[in-house]
Amino acid sequence: MPNLPPEQDKVQVSVEGRELSSLMVTREVSRDFFAITPAYRRVLLILGVVFLAGIIAIILRFVDGFGVSERAQWGYYSAMFAFLLITAGSAPLVAVAFRLTKNHWRRPFSRISELYAVVGLLSLLWFLPLMALLPPIEGRKTLWVSSNFVGAPLWWDLFAVMFLVICGLGLLVLSAIPDAALLARTGDGGVRSRVLGAVAGFWRGTDAQWRWHRLGLTALGAFYFMLLIMVQTLINVDFVMSLVPGWKDSIMPAHQALAGLQTALGCVLVGAFILRATGRYRDLIPMESFWAISKILLALSLLWGYFWFAGLITFWYGRTPVEQNVLRTFMFESYRVPFLLNFFLSFLVPFVLLMWNPVRKSVIGPTIAGASVIVGAFFMTVRLYVPAFGIEDITSHGLATVPLPIVPDVLDVFIILGGLAGAGLIYMLAIKIIPIMSIWEIKEGLLYQRVRPLLRSRYLVLGKPD
Repeated sequence: MPNLPPEQDKVQVSVEGRELSSLMVTREVSRDFFAITPAYRRVLLILGVVFLAGIIAIILRFVDGFGVSERAQWGYYSAMFAFLLITAGSAPLVAVAFRLTKNHWRRPFSRISELYAVVGLLSLLWFLPLMALLPPIEGRKTLWVSSNFVGAPLWWDLFAVMFLVICGLGLLVLSAIPDAALLARTGDGGVRSRVLGAVAGFWRGTDAQWRWHRLGLTALGAFYFMLLIMVQTLINVDFVMSLVPGWKDSIMPAHQALAGLQTALGCVLVGAFILRATGRYRDLIPMESFWAISKILLALSLLWGYFWFAGLITFWYGRTPVEQNVLRTFMFESYRVPFLLNFFLSFLVPFVLLMWNPVRKSVIGPTIAGASVIVGAFFMTVRLYVPAFGIEDITSHGLATVPLPIVPDVLDVFIILGGLAGAGLIYMLAIKIIPIMSIWEIKEGLLYQRVRPLLRSRYLVLGKPD
């Protein structure tokens, strides 16, 4: 490691009545980063056991049958993959989007959202079996012109998911380099400190390095945004719409991408609430950050309702037999319960909660709304992917009959729980490799903040970044 000057403890701002300094940020984050508490070990153990149970359930599902003809019994497995893609796949975009807007309140959320990129490794592995379940494109309507399109659709989908995961991990690693160098210098001298020093030993914090760092984050963020929209469109078209005869809907892929953005905010809000509830990061995650991000969540919830209504009204007034059967299957008959849960949790609950400023101007209100949209997104994937995988005659000209609902069995329940536990396990392991708070961003924010007196009071003054 280079001989960097000792950190200066000069910048102090008032956050919710408490003083916060640059040195305090380093001390709080590093203390939590290097500590392996009994509670942390218990959480890892629980998540590991549930994840193992999910893997056993997947193996038993393979024994029951695996192939195109057994596609129906893998519907909930595919819904779990779509849920991981919508949530963890979309979460890093929160850091990307709000970093480009150069606001201050997003700083505590940046690393929380970027760390979801590691869950992309699980999503990629989860996707591999689905490749063998997708039938050939001959005889059915797809996004691809013909089977002569090289590698369509499986290899294009695989490479798209793979590049998304690689781009997300690159974004995370690049963002964490300044923090890795700092923690290696101020750490406990253990294995992790030495590894961080070896990885980030080149970082000296020069002006040129910071310029390249900012440029790299911008470029990777732009690529991640484009890849995310492309991946969600490809997966939705190839694994849902193309398996339903006669379903032609240009709004559904955009609706699913929008649901991903909405759910990403929910994931970040819930994660920030858990961190704040521990008490260690209360000073680093102020209420104002929840208040600000809740306004974006309210807007996205309204857009969710608009996109859903636009798709509904098109089919409702079309009134062709195929369009009516699609509505009955995915909304009003076979999967009425998942649809109603999706509608209430993704639209009505966050809208009713966040329309009130006293609820938005709190910590618990936006968190409840965020948790609601996460659960709503799960039921959205269930009502889309499970029926699509259950349709047998996919080469007909239209959906002639409304299929019966597929009720999850014990294996499906364990597969779903295993997928959720696996995502949580990977995330929990990642926070001991990369700190869950972006130290350099929070410190950068402190440089733009000063407390100044005015009349008989003192006020926090925020500077505007270049």
